[in-house]
Amino acid sequence: MHGPGTVRQIHNIMRGQRDIGYSTTLKMVQIMTDKGLLLKNESVRPQVFTPARAEAQTQLQLIDELIQRAFGGSASKLVLRAASAKRITAKELAQIKKLIEGAKKPGV
Repeated sequence: MHGPGTVRQIHNIMRGQRDIGYSTTLKMVQIMTDKGLLLKNESVRPQVFTPARAEAQTQLQLIDELIQRAFGGSASKLVLRAASAKRITAKELAQIKKLIEGAKKPGV
């Protein structure tokens, strides 16, 4: 997380992670603002954008939308598809197993 920033600042951060054009960053910021994921401060120029919620809350919202739209509401289909992508590290797999074991325990 980097906190509040202008589109240019956001673009510079994203450009360090992948090859992306400024207009693409601008469009993504506009979409995220329309979806309520970012708040826009129009009292300053250039406009400054701030996350509307904590990172974990945003991730949960996006995952829920993905599960509903792409997996017919089935979280297990999402997990199975993610596992079949073979991008899960040994550490991540251990974390998943720990979560599953914790869910099996009564009263947890």
